[in-house]
Formats: sequence, structure tokens, C-alpha cells
Amino acid sequence: MSERNRQFSTQQDSRPKPMRGPMGFGGHGRVIGMRGEKARDFKGTMSKFLKYIGEFKVLVLIVILFAVASTVFAIIGPKIIGKATTKLFEGVMGNIAGTGTGIDFQYIGNIILLALGLYMIAAIFSYIQGWIMSGISMKVTYRLRKDISEKINRMPLKYFDGTNYGEVLSRVTNDVDTINQTLNQSLSQIITSVTTVIGVLIMMFTISWIMTLVAILIVPMSFVLVMLVIRRSQRFFKQQQDYLGHVNGHVEEIYGGHNVMRAFNGEEKSSRKFDEYNNVLYGAAWKSQFLSGMMMPITFFIGNIGYVAVAVIGGWLAIRGSMAVGDILAFILYVRSFTQPISQLANISNILQQTAASAERVFEFLDEKEEEPDTKNPVKLDSVTGLVEFRNVHFGYNPDRIIIRDFSATVNPGQKIAIVGPTGAGKTTMVKLLMRFYDVNGGGIYIDGHDIRDFKRSDLRSIFGMVLQDSWLYNSTIMENIRYGMLDANDEEVKKSAKIANIDHFILALPNGYNHELNEETSNISQGQKQLITIARAILSDPRILILDEATSSVDTRTELLIQKVMDEMMTGRTSFIIAHRLSTIRNADLILVMNEGDIVEQGTHVELLKKGGFYANMYYSQFENSQSQVQHKTAAGST
Repeated sequence: MSERNRQFSTQQDSRPKPMRGPMGFGGHGRVIGMRGEKARDFKGTMSKFLKYIGEFKVLVLIVILFAVASTVFAIIGPKIIGKATTKLFEGVMGNIAGTGTGIDFQYIGNIILLALGLYMIAAIFSYIQGWIMSGISMKVTYRLRKDISEKINRMPLKYFDGTNYGEVLSRVTNDVDTINQTLNQSLSQIITSVTTVIGVLIMMFTISWIMTLVAILIVPMSFVLVMLVIRRSQRFFKQQQDYLGHVNGHVEEIYGGHNVMRAFNGEEKSSRKFDEYNNVLYGAAWKSQFLSGMMMPITFFIGNIGYVAVAVIGGWLAIRGSMAVGDILAFILYVRSFTQPISQLANISNILQQTAASAERVFEFLDEKEEEPDTKNPVKLDSVTGLVEFRNVHFGYNPDRIIIRDFSATVNPGQKIAIVGPTGAGKTTMVKLLMRFYDVNGGGIYIDGHDIRDFKRSDLRSIFGMVLQDSWLYNSTIMENIRYGMLDANDEEVKKSAKIANIDHFILALPNGYNHELNEETSNISQGQKQLITIARAILSDPRILILDEATSSVDTRTELLIQKVMDEMMTGRTSFIIAHRLSTIRNADLILVMNEGDIVEQGTHVELLKKGGFYANMYYSQFENSQSQVQHKTAAGST
């Protein structure tokens, strides 16, 4: 059954995410200095990332050229507009003095057309580089998600035993999105910002070196004041993010256990705790937002001081005749263009750190050790009889702690084998080893005389059908959920499996029949019906070996009898492994393996094991006595 036998439960990553402020220096959406997670090896990660996108290097070079060209054309614009302004000023002043020939509208018109042409070319180049860069970022994003998805399927289950599923999902969503945004926006911003700063500086120096020095001196003043604000606001942003996580976690927890909370009159306590978190969140949020909101007025204030200084010095130079009026206008436009890319570059340095951290997490996952590759010469069986042998199996999830020691058993084709024992005895572990979700540390498991390690994993798992305690259904129709057992099955085969599973009548009673949509929690059908759907799925796969892992433990007695009847028919002629805590359900098994602390302590039929009066008998009679006492209690209560 390949990977369809695996069950993955999605967990929310409850760790607070780095908070981003609403404004930065220049108003570009992120607060300068608000650091997210940093990469441990920035250079190494970025080098690896550049190699990863190496196939797009020609397109990236084209993007760089178009971005530079777009910026250069945009930088030239103010200088040309300044010439038109100077010509207009000279014409007006000449008319006032009566010494001029009037305003040269043709010259001004040509200048305006030239400026419009330059700005249009800059816009076209900017559009082209943006279009190309968007394509690159989407392709890289697609490739990253594809690689991560394929990597997940190649990872051993041991990795997920020690890793929060939310951590893995975070790489597919948050980390890849961060990389995508950087490629799509920040890379172009870096190019245009650097080109703009250099180009604007050159143009300002060609106009006036004195005014250029004044404009440059204004920039550190803005940074000093902004950094002072950031230093105060940063702790409030951190506190805001921490308590946002507390509030979300509390709401999720209470909502998930809403019935229990109300049953024990916990509303008041829950409200008090929520108010406590919410009050702290409120205080931290308004302080952080207020302080970050101050940065824009500060930068505007300092910028206006710079404009005043430039205007005053420019006017003084114009009066002396050492500067044209149009150059003052051009210089003011350049000053406006100069401060914005500097703030962008400062902000991008923070974004690059976050991107490197995200890329590092993605590459760390992609570099994780994968499960052992399939053998180069796999066994191919035309037919499987179902002979299963465990030969001196040793296994531990941690090699230093062996939990199954010297496990040996032979299961003949068509036999019904029950595996019982207390919690933690190793029952489910044996099934995981049988399907090679884990490899044994010693010994071997054989099917029809062949070591399971000599099979391809997909071929091996196609031999098995599995029904688990937790019935896994996904958001789709009942038809598609059953078809998951054999993806190429037609509708008639799906319906036939449902009839064998004795669930056809229930499905047809639903409004849309087999096309009835199951929601995320499948709350629109009962637990027993869910279990029967998974049984129908297993029937459709037509396995040679069947595994039933606590398949009836979460349903009522009546539903259990119905499921038991279906499973008895399903197990006919198939080698079957049944894991059960309710010993009454496995009395007719051909062989019962009794496990305790990883070892088989007893084996035999139900009658034989009871006669021995050993471990199994103690387990069975303890359950029987409990059930008898419950019956007696109910009888006594009814008689009173």
C-alpha cells in the first residue's frame, strides 16, 4: 500500500514568530533593527543558496542589467527637468526685466518629452526585470516545496519521532515564503538601491559639492534618532509577540476542550487568565505600535530640515550666480531619492539575515539523513502466500535501549495471529518493523522466505493492508477516501468494497451518497462509520497480509460486533495480524503471541494459554472480572 499506510498528524507550531513592525525608515513596512532569527553560517548558507539557483544565473544577470538601466534612466530625469526649470526661470526673469526674448516653450517642451521618454524607458525596464524576477522566484519556490515534499517521503520515521511536525511544515510554508519574498522583492531592491545611491551621489556632486555634504550629514541624524526609538520599541515588540502566542494558545486550548471547561465551571478562571494575557498584550502592542509609528514623523522632520538647509544654501548660491535655479530643484529631487534607498539598504540587511536563516533551515532539512535506499536487485514475487517469519529480531528506537530482544515466531499462510500484552510491550513496534517503517538492529523478518530488506519498500507495503485505531480520512468525498486504498480503482470496485465492509447502506442514506464530502474533522459521521470506511479502503487494496491495530478500541460494543464481523470475513484466506487490548475479541485466533517488555513470554491458542494459567490467563481473567463486576453493579443499580 506504499505511503498511503502512513499517518501523519499535523500540529501547529506554537512558537512565537518574529514580529515585524509596521513602518521602517522611509516607510517600507519593516522596522530597521528588528532582528529575526539569524543564520549560524550566513556566508555558507548564501553560497549554497546561490548554487541552488545556479540554473537561473543568466536570467538573474538580465534582471541586474535591466534594474541598473531602469535606475540610471530614472536618475537622469531630475537633471533634465532642472534644465527645463532653469530655462523657464530665465525666460520669466527676462520678461520682467524686459531684456529677454521670452520663454522658449519649444525648448522646454523638448526637455519635457525627453524626460517623459526616459521615465517611460525606466518604467518598461523595471516592469521587465520585475516580470522576470517573479518568474524566477516562483520557480525556485516551486522547486523548494517539491524538494521538501519528496524529502519528507524519503525520511525515516525515526526523524519524525524526535521532530515536531509543525517544524517540518514551517519549512514548507514560512521559510519558503520568506525566501520567495526576498527573491521577488529584495534582490531587485538591493540592485536599484545601490545603483540609486551611487548614481544620485554622483549627480549631486556634479551640481554642488557643498550641498551634497550638507545632505549627507542629515542622514546620520535620522539613523541615530530612529535607532534610539527602535531600541526602546524592540522589547515591546518581543513582549507583544510572546503574549500573542499566549493568547492564541489559551484560546486554542479552551476552544479545543470547550465542553470539559464548561462541564467543570471553568469559564470564570478561563476569562481571568485570558484577561491577564490580553491586558499585557494590549499594553505591549500599543507601546510598540506608538513607538514604531514615531519613526516616520522623525524621518520626515529630519528630512524637512535637510530640505530647508539645501534650499537656503541653494538660494544663496543662486544669488551669487554660481548655481542655476533648476539645479536647486534637481538637487532637492535627488535628496528625496537619496534617503529612500539608504533606508531600503538598511532594512534589506535585516531581511537578508532572516532569509539566510530560513534558507539554512530548509537546507538543513534537505541534508538530513534519509532512510536506507532500496536494494539494487529487489525481490519480485509473482504471488505471495503470506508466510511470515521473525528470526531472532532485536530492535530499539535508540540503539542503546533495545526494547525487543530475540523475538522469533513463524506465521503460516492464512493464519490469524493475535499479538497481545500490556502497554509498551512492543506490539505495535512489531508491526512497524514488519512494514519496514524501521529496520531491525539484529536478526531478520522474512516473507515467503525472503528478507523484507530485499524488497523495494513500495512492493513490500503493497503486500499489506492496514486498519488502525485512529481512522485517517481526508477532506474529500467518501468515494475518494475509499479509493485511496487503490488509486486506479473504478467506481464499481469502490462500491463493491463498501458493500463487503457493510457500509454501503449508510453511504447511500447520505444526501450525496458516495459523493458526500467529509469535512476536516469528519464530525458529520460517527467513529464507527469512519472505521468502516477505512476497512473498505483496506478491502479495496486486496492485501495478502492484513494488519489490524486496535481497530475496534474506540467504538461502542454494538459497532465493535459489526466491525468484527466484517473483519472476520476480510481475514478469511489472508495472513492476519491482530493487535488488541480486549482479549475477548481474539479468542478464535490461530495463534496468540503474548508479549511483555519486548519478548514473547507465551504463545499458543486461547484455550492452551488459559490452561497454562500464566501471564495471558492473568490478563484475560483480570479483564473478565472487571467486566463481570461492571455487569453486577449495573444489575444491582437497576434492581434498586
